Amino acid sequence: MRWTELSGFADDALHEAWNAWLKSCERPGPVFAPLCPDVRRLSIASADEQRDWMVRRLQPYRVEPLVGAGEGLLTGYYEPMLQASRQAGPGFTVPLYGVPVGLGKKKPWYSRQEIDTLPEAKSALRGREIAWLADPLDALMLQIQGSGRLRLAEPDGSERMVRLAYAASNDHPYRSVGGWLLQQGAVRDASWPGIKAWAAQNPQRLNDLLWSNPRTVFFREESLSELDAGFGPRGAQGVALTPGRSIAVDKDSIPYGTPVWLVSSGPMLNLQRLVLAQDTGSAITGAVRADYFAGWGAEAGELAGRLKQPLRMWVLWPRTNQ
Repeated sequence: MRWTELSGFADDALHEAWNAWLKSCERPGPVFAPLCPDVRRLSIASADEQRDWMVRRLQPYRVEPLVGAGEGLLTGYYEPMLQASRQAGPGFTVPLYGVPVGLGKKKPWYSRQEIDTLPEAKSALRGREIAWLADPLDALMLQIQGSGRLRLAEPDGSERMVRLAYAASNDHPYRSVGGWLLQQGAVRDASWPGIKAWAAQNPQRLNDLLWSNPRTVFFREESLSELDAGFGPRGAQGVALTPGRSIAVDKDSIPYGTPVWLVSSGPMLNLQRLVLAQDTGSAITGAVRADYFAGWGAEAGELAGRLKQPLRMWVLWPRTNQ
């Protein structure tokens, strides 16, 4: 495609995307590694200089599915910020686990329902508790998002911020709890606020809701320095995510580290911007499909929970004549 066909390219605040591109250059793939010296040099350049360099060195290609229409789907994800306790106690009864003993010996491992009910699953997880939350829906959300920040109360009464990062899963397929509620005819609003409202009104069916998604995620704890707190968690590329400029993609369609021009209009956002493919997710399948990293905290969660709108994408590939 011609650069003029990328709507909004002349107006994007490219310096915001450059922060994400610099992160990708910490672990570049073989296609984009030769560009990284220029990417670093241009980090202090003007937007016009950055744009001119992109036009010279990169060729836009529109991303299309192998079959069907070219318009895809944009959703969002974020990093929840939750209150937690290092120990179980009044008000904190929902465990978040590290990787269980013998996880790789059984594939798939125990489902979410089996983890909650079978003695052998409980035994494998005993002692693997990292922290405890108050709300099982918050634990589910943390697992769906893949990481989060905890304001963690320690046994000595102190409190500190830590990050829980994705470590492994039980290898079961992801099933949308919102989709399950829609199939039941239980809700019309399957956004995360709608799901929470339904759960508050139907506490006797909470386990049915939770168990409709058999997939469980296990975490590892990471310290959260002031520098780390300015970026998101590490995505599948192995680099820290940048709010509003990192996306999760189907890794079989778009390689990690690829700069992507993203266009999406809907009730939540109107986007015409440069983003970097730096992550993936079990629900992100297909070529014209992206999950937009919204950041962390309640405002980002509100956006991520409701974002679902049409998407067009162009990959920006190095020119072969350079």
